[in-house]
Amino acid sequence: MTPPLLDRVETTEPGRRAVALVNVPMTLPVFDTHFPRFPVLPGVLLLDRVYAVATLIAPPGLVRPVLLRGARFRRYIEPGDQIRITVAATEAAADRFDCQAVAEVDGRRAATVALLRLGPSTEDFHD
Repeated sequence: MTPPLLDRVETTEPGRRAVALVNVPMTLPVFDTHFPRFPVLPGVLLLDRVYAVATLIAPPGLVRPVLLRGARFRRYIEPGDQIRITVAATEAAADRFDCQAVAEVDGRRAATVALLRLGPSTEDFHD
């Protein structure tokens, strides 16, 4: 099953790697305000799609984002673009799943994430 934020999942290797495609339609409501004369997909929405791809390969129970490091945005993503998101696992443990990601448009890097860590979904927060 393809998560709602993704248009097509090309490949999945559970615990290792996944590739998915996301189409960016002009009809997204965010383009009304971000920015009307030069519509650009906000970085946080791109990161949300990266997270959706990461959950495809994460072990059961490790699906809550707990850390993001080294996010770099290299080019604008505009309406009509198709984003190819590749997520690769870098480390897995009982309490965490680390991965890195690359988002490309037309074969050019649009964004990279050096570290996305997923943790237990039922972990309680206490000071």
